[in-house]
Amino acid sequence: MPHNILKTGFDTRPITMEPLWLIAFQAPVEDVDRIFDEIIKVVPLRQGKTDRNAYRGASGYEYYRPLEGTPTGAETDTRRRPGVDEVRFFLPRDKGVLDQVIEAIYAVHSYYEPVITVQEVLRSICKGLDDQDNPHRWWNKGGDWKSPDA
Repeated sequence: MPHNILKTGFDTRPITMEPLWLIAFQAPVEDVDRIFDEIIKVVPLRQGKTDRNAYRGASGYEYYRPLEGTPTGAETDTRRRPGVDEVRFFLPRDKGVLDQVIEAIYAVHSYYEPVITVQEVLRSICKGLDDQDNPHRWWNKGGDWKSPDA
C-alpha cells in the first residue's frame, strides 16, 4: 500500500507537518466576529504557542438565487451580495469536535444554509528551534504589525 502523508503527516528538521482538517466558512462581514467567538468557545484553535488562530480573507461578492422553499421565497434574479468574507482555521481530526464546531457556526450564522467546507490537509508546526538571531524573523527586522509605527 502506498504511503499516504495526508493521513500520517511527516517531519523535517524544523517543522512537523501535522494531519488536520481545514475548515472554512463564508459569512457577511458583520457576522464573522460573532461566529468566531462561538467557535473558540468550543475549541481553542491552538497552533504552537498561540491559540485563537484563523485566517479571514478579504471581502468579496456572494452570488445566489433563492428558489421555492427558501424563507424569502423564490426570486427570478441572481442576488449579488457584497461584503462576504471567508474564514479558515484548522481542527484536529476529531469528529466530535467537528460536529460541535459546525453546530456552533450554524447556531449564530445569519444564513439558514451557511457555506461550510472541510478538507483534509497537512499544517506546519514549528519544532521550536533556537533561531532568535535569524535575520528573517520579524522581531529582528524592527518590530511587528502591532507596533505604533506600523
